[in-house]
Amino acid sequence: MAFFSLIKSVLSALLILTLANSSAGARPRKLDLWIPDTDLLTYHNGGVLQGNIPVSIIWYGYFSWAQKSIITDFLLSLTYNQWEPNPSVAQWWSTIDQLYLSKVGNNNKRTKVTLAHQSDNWYQWGKYLTMSQIAQLAPHATTPKGGITLVFTAQDVAVENFCMNHCAVHGSDQSSGTTFIWVGNSENQCPGQCAWPFHQPEYGPQTPPLLPPNGDLGIDGMVMNLASMFAGTATNPFGNGYYQGPQEAPMEACTACPGVYGKGAYPGFPGHLLIDSSTGASYNANGFSGRKYVLPAIFDPTTSSCLTLN
Repeated sequence: MAFFSLIKSVLSALLILTLANSSAGARPRKLDLWIPDTDLLTYHNGGVLQGNIPVSIIWYGYFSWAQKSIITDFLLSLTYNQWEPNPSVAQWWSTIDQLYLSKVGNNNKRTKVTLAHQSDNWYQWGKYLTMSQIAQLAPHATTPKGGITLVFTAQDVAVENFCMNHCAVHGSDQSSGTTFIWVGNSENQCPGQCAWPFHQPEYGPQTPPLLPPNGDLGIDGMVMNLASMFAGTATNPFGNGYYQGPQEAPMEACTACPGVYGKGAYPGFPGHLLIDSSTGASYNANGFSGRKYVLPAIFDPTTSSCLTLN
């Protein structure tokens, strides 16, 4: 069983800021868009997810209908909502397909995401879960081979190392060809780590938080983390696909661009985003049924730069 985690962007970005200031003797310097080292994110000859990707969901704990719809509408937006104005969620996913998935094998089919099955789990193992329990939960969804099981934990559920080491994780069982993603709702536990920039960061410059596009700090943060893990799962499902750095702690398609959501991003600043004139909320992607989301930048291995939607 392989696990790959998302250590929240703001922590990595703020650490870079701290090290830069100390090493430079705190002399004035311009902080520009952070670009990963030229130890390139490359393909390691393993599998990626292509074609039709069925997705099953396990809702662990209480999620309201409104909260569920924000997340499921994001998933529907990935490939079924191509008529929304750009920048869009479908455009974001198409970029991942073009830069990564379409380059493996003789695949001429456009990668599509479909919702297969959803189920509720009412605290079967209580309100504290280990990562091994998350991995045990995932097969209950009986997601077909080549698909992804999403395990979402509610805001009152604590998960091993949640907030300390990661905000989300993707894992796999190569023998069965199955993958899963876990994402937790951080609203009551660590919003400054796992829901930034919708909450002030726990460390570093205390810039004003942005208004979340769907009015739910915890769920909008989950969508950002889900997007990063979804990209990582599709492009590096079994640990031998696209990644940079050590295999046991890889930087992947989105995690290679920590804290970057719009143009002009630098550590502690997510970049310039669009503003919804009716709500004042920030976003960078249009989605299904008029939804708006904030999605992470995508690392372009051909230019070694972080691509943003706006």
